[in-house]
Amino acid sequence: MNNLGYDKLLFILPFDHRSSFEKGMFGVEEKDLTSEIIERIKKEKQIIYEGFVKAVSEKISKELAGILVDEQFGDEILKDAKEKGYVTLLTTEKSGQSEFAFEYGDQFGEHIKKYNPIFAKALVHYNPEDEEETKKRQAEQLRRLSDFCHNNGYKFLVEVLIKATESQLANMNHNENMFDRELRPKLAAQTIEEFQDSGVEPDVWKMEGAEKEEDYKLIVEKAKRGGRERVGVIVLGRGAGRQQVEKWITVGARVEGVIGMAVGRTIFWDPIVLHRDGKITRGQVVDQISKNFQYFYDLFINERKTA
Repeated sequence: MNNLGYDKLLFILPFDHRSSFEKGMFGVEEKDLTSEIIERIKKEKQIIYEGFVKAVSEKISKELAGILVDEQFGDEILKDAKEKGYVTLLTTEKSGQSEFAFEYGDQFGEHIKKYNPIFAKALVHYNPEDEEETKKRQAEQLRRLSDFCHNNGYKFLVEVLIKATESQLANMNHNENMFDRELRPKLAAQTIEEFQDSGVEPDVWKMEGAEKEEDYKLIVEKAKRGGRERVGVIVLGRGAGRQQVEKWITVGARVEGVIGMAVGRTIFWDPIVLHRDGKITRGQVVDQISKNFQYFYDLFINERKTA
């Protein structure tokens, strides 16, 4: 674990969305994609990328700014970002699945090497109270990716989304917000520990936000346990409203070991929809995405300075 971890702050604009883009923007399933829709999605992701580039040119330090995008719609973006020296993150999972599966099966390593990103990323839906066989299968797949990354000089990022079980939700009076506040952080800490014990070793954990500093401290403590002192945690936006994301980032920025954020849909979705509907120009949508990204960056940095 000598090289495990990441020593810099990390501010990611993630737009590796595929199924949510297809359904949310165009109302189609993957099987119904046409060449026209594919090209439109590529163009919209290019606009998001231009917003990212603008934000970096105006404020955000280049060495701290990352894009997370997929190969299917982001091939040219990944190549350009790598050439320009941005932090690149390539997603590896098949989109829209309840259980982790590689987008390109056993060829996942070849596709990572094709783009030579700084990070390979895996999104996993996981709850410590899931069925043991499901948990075991997911851990085995993630361990393969973890080992590949560390054996080939790539950093590894895991994004964890925790969906409440029926019994957990019942114990929270079927209140999702209560589950988020009271139980999710403990489950997140337990998830990290279970993955580590299974040989899954991310350099950075991308975790759902918390509203209390002690919850972030618990998550960071688990991420760094057992000699993993350089491993970091970043806060994901989960497509939540601006006010909620502000709260998660503000609280997280106060905690040592939380090294940044990854906010996507909260930054780009509304501007892209307005552009799609012809209500704003391409220049305006690029500018709005840039400003939104800078806003959350400033929020984190300013809060960290006062912590």
